[in-house]
Amino acid sequence: MNIISIDLGTTNIKTAIYDRKLQMLHILSEPVIYKRKENFVEFDAEQYFSLVLSMIQKTASYGWQKNRQKVAQIILTGQAESLILLDQVHRPVCPGISWMDMRSSEECTELSSVFSRTSCYHITGQPELIPTWPITKILWFKNNQPDIAQKTAHYLLLKDYIVFRLCGNMAGEHSIYCFSHYFNITERCYWKEILDYCGVRSEQLPGLMPSGSIAGRLKEEFSGPETGLDTDTKINLGTLDHFAGMIGAGNIREGQVSESAGTVLSLSAFTREPVFDHGKIPNYCGPFPGSYVLLPVCESGGFSMEWFKNQFLQEISYQRLNEILNSRNSPTPLIFLPYLTGVNAPDYNEDASGVFMGLRAHHDRYDMALAVMQGVACMLRKNLDCLKQSGIQVDKIISTGGGARSPIWTQLKADISGHVIEVPDDEEAPCLGAAIMAAVDEGFFSSCEEACASCISVKYQYLPSKDPAFENIYQLFCHTCGALEETFRLSRNHCLSPL
Repeated sequence: MNIISIDLGTTNIKTAIYDRKLQMLHILSEPVIYKRKENFVEFDAEQYFSLVLSMIQKTASYGWQKNRQKVAQIILTGQAESLILLDQVHRPVCPGISWMDMRSSEECTELSSVFSRTSCYHITGQPELIPTWPITKILWFKNNQPDIAQKTAHYLLLKDYIVFRLCGNMAGEHSIYCFSHYFNITERCYWKEILDYCGVRSEQLPGLMPSGSIAGRLKEEFSGPETGLDTDTKINLGTLDHFAGMIGAGNIREGQVSESAGTVLSLSAFTREPVFDHGKIPNYCGPFPGSYVLLPVCESGGFSMEWFKNQFLQEISYQRLNEILNSRNSPTPLIFLPYLTGVNAPDYNEDASGVFMGLRAHHDRYDMALAVMQGVACMLRKNLDCLKQSGIQVDKIISTGGGARSPIWTQLKADISGHVIEVPDDEEAPCLGAAIMAAVDEGFFSSCEEACASCISVKYQYLPSKDPAFENIYQLFCHTCGALEETFRLSRNHCLSPL
């Protein structure tokens, strides 16, 4: 029997097929198309599903040709917050709304005036009420397009929508709904008060199930004799991509921290209970029964490097850039604050912006690229320190994503954080992690521990330097952040004219 994993990524959709021993047979990747205008970021939900379905069928066909095995489960992972509104006959009433859409800043202010920051945090696990959360988009429709709100019979998150189209059942799972800002993470149910305020009825939302639950079976119309897909193929709700990535990297116990070094930099650490100590760390329901995950997310993580390269190093490949930077002495005293998108854990300063500090005439674009890498490494350290202050043990860091392919960047992270960093051999950790969940559910393995031991190995290990220069860089980074708080506020309020 085979397993298909679907990673509903922000930039790309991926489908991968594995055999019962979790050997990957094939993987496909296709880009996601968005329509962007000012603060709006939308996509065509029907088109999105058609692409997913085509990729499932192509991947399944390849697996069938390879080993003539049926597909036991299709399991989903991927992004959380993207929202789709359906009418009574289950058609989208408007374009899908990406989590990147920032139209609802006024709704954040409105909700914050009604629901205190403390109550929001202890109910949803989220330290801040930001436009990313679907509840703010739902309220935006109520305030700005009431005709759309009136036509809406169902509010689904993206993964729910794909599941519904595949099996006909509306179901959502706990780890994804932690990102909705209308889910109670300790009682594992919807937050009725905030839904009432936004005019949402319980029957407009999917039923909630634990991560890794079976939502139903594949519709007959999507099966085929040469794909291994039939009506016995189960549709597994899976879990969030970051959590699937934790499993796929072998991080399945306390004491280890996963770093997803993609466009967004995130840290993931298992814990038995939510941690509300400092009011800064986001808490989520984990992929295993009764588990929680602390997940500080830095929107400007890998994006900072993408931005710098696209603007100033377009003609240089990442491989060549790494070679050039590796030939230079590091660290550099040039400081970069990677706050290009403002809000970043653990500081949550919407006024913050990107800053180079310490520029001299001898600096060139490669020095600046190295400073960008250092800045992201310092942001990683800040979040690790915040986790430690909350009593979280950090034995080592497991790094995945595009940033983990850069030896010099990963070494800088080890040097500045002071922790060993391991990079697993399989780069598709979210797809593998989801497949591990399905394989255990099917009984191919007795536990996640057994499955991980069978198919996960370490490709590289980076040991931290004892050079005190790295600690000095980090302290200068923190001092610069603190010293610029008032300047950020003035800049945000357009007060740069003479005071």
